[in-house]
Amino acid sequence: MNIPVSIIERLITQHLSLQSIIAGLGNEQISNRVVPDKWSIRENIAHLARYQVIFLERLNKILDTDNPVFEAYQAEKDPEFEKWLKKDHIQLLGEINRERDLIVDQLTKLTEKELERAGVHSKFGSLTVLDWAEFFLLHEAHHMFTIFRLAHSVKHAN
Repeated sequence: MNIPVSIIERLITQHLSLQSIIAGLGNEQISNRVVPDKWSIRENIAHLARYQVIFLERLNKILDTDNPVFEAYQAEKDPEFEKWLKKDHIQLLGEINRERDLIVDQLTKLTEKELERAGVHSKFGSLTVLDWAEFFLLHEAHHMFTIFRLAHSVKHAN
């Protein structure tokens, strides 16, 4: 079992759309909450940047531990998330690019046996490394769609 091309290609390229999605928006538009009590564009980007670090930590634990169990990640329960919220969107996009290189590098070096290792998600059950990679990408895509909607809401309001 090799890593499917669709996973590798999305890991390499999916996040790159963020820059074009928010193109033309100023810092205030990116930082303001369009929907009260919902994250701003920048807060969503901070979440994506932080979650990459969480993903790498989980991946390493799966590789080092038999069937580790992970609770669903909740940013509001993560004491480190506050640090990420203090960064501007340019810094966050740079962090995403750097961390993504680490994710791609680590995943593409795994053996067949390592790709089959599993970790247990509290909501989705046992997931292989490939399942975790797919989950990571779908989670990111969900937030990217949210960012797209927010960005176009802001652009349409002007």
